[in-house]
Amino acid sequence: MEEEKVQVLNDENEQPEQKQQYMTFRCCDEIYGLSLENVNEIIGLGQYTSIPETEDYIMGLINLRGKVIPIVDVRIRFGKEPLEYNDRTSVIVIQLQDEVVGLIVDGIEGVVNIARDEILPPPSVSNLTAQARKYVFGIGREGEEVKLLLDPYKLLHDPQEEQEQAAE
Repeated sequence: MEEEKVQVLNDENEQPEQKQQYMTFRCCDEIYGLSLENVNEIIGLGQYTSIPETEDYIMGLINLRGKVIPIVDVRIRFGKEPLEYNDRTSVIVIQLQDEVVGLIVDGIEGVVNIARDEILPPPSVSNLTAQARKYVFGIGREGEEVKLLLDPYKLLHDPQEEQEQAAE
């Protein structure tokens, strides 16, 4: 009797397969994912104010309900040619601690659940540009599809660029 009780307790304490949700989007003919924990909302790309003498991937500032936030073109951040914005172009508003930034992407794919054991380290050799690869922390498998999972901190704060700027 005692043994059965212990077995039941162990079954109840087993952790279910842990899955994390990712907002997926299309950029440069690839599908990328950002942890939903960092995503505040998705908006259409409206009017923005350009900022002179900033990095080329920082497109400008938008006013989002009274809060001014910078917007970054992910395609340009990856070192690709800019694409003309259209009605599918979206802005994913993300938050990292106290920092809120909008990411301009080619289009939204949706939300997916990916189990932790379905996330593999990024391959060192792939058709990804070296620029894009340094922002990818893993490759998530969802069925037969793969999603390139981005580290939002590295996307916004390239440690290599920060070191170069500090050296100057």
